Amino acid sequence: MSSTENTEPKVGETKPAEGTESKITSSSVFSMFGGGAKKEKKDEDEDRGDVSGSAKAQREAAAAAKGDEDDAAPDSEDVHFEPVVKLTEKVKTVTHEESEEEIFNMRCKMFKFTQDADGKGEWKERGTGPLRLLKHKENGKIRLVMRRDKTLKVCANHYITPDMTIAPMSTSDRAWLWNVGADVSEGEPEAITVSVRVANAENAQLFKEAWLNAQKENEALFAAQAKDEESKKEESESKTEEKKEEAASS
Repeated sequence: MSSTENTEPKVGETKPAEGTESKITSSSVFSMFGGGAKKEKKDEDEDRGDVSGSAKAQREAAAAAKGDEDDAAPDSEDVHFEPVVKLTEKVKTVTHEESEEEIFNMRCKMFKFTQDADGKGEWKERGTGPLRLLKHKENGKIRLVMRRDKTLKVCANHYITPDMTIAPMSTSDRAWLWNVGADVSEGEPEAITVSVRVANAENAQLFKEAWLNAQKENEALFAAQAKDEESKKEESESKTEEKKEEAASS
């Protein structure tokens, strides 16, 4: 081997300068291939709170949000609209029960007896709701009024007159039936047969007692009214006869 080849230094045998230590870290190795710079950039983004991973995208979103706020129309305090209907005004509902007082109230289901063209009869449900007895504050007459639940539509409205008779239903110990000469729940007086069914037998007895007491009070009132009407009729007939006699004598 020649002397020239022996004097050329080898790469693997290169030694550092005296007084310095050879320290090769992983960061210096990665920096040779660009790894260190990317890591530092990522750390900077995390320090800035870049959750999405793109600070540019966040800046654009913030700018867009600011632009939307600038484009929003300002609130105007001068706009005023007068309401068409003032809700503070209360509308009084007239039930035609203002001059009466309630003396009995019981929830029940009412039925009406109907017949078809062939004469076949059946019970049809009239409604469910509170059945009440209302006493007039001036003349003292008692009438039976029943309204349907929710709609409050009247399904029974008549006086309990002396000629009416209450009877138990053969199919139930908590139901009663009676005939009505003039029920005005539909507007015009109508002769109907109705029945009511209450919750239990005890309520059925309470209902019967209230019904009979109302009939008893009405009986005296109707008798006095009939007597008064008869007296007025006789008086009117007497005056008519007197006028005829005067006309004949003249």
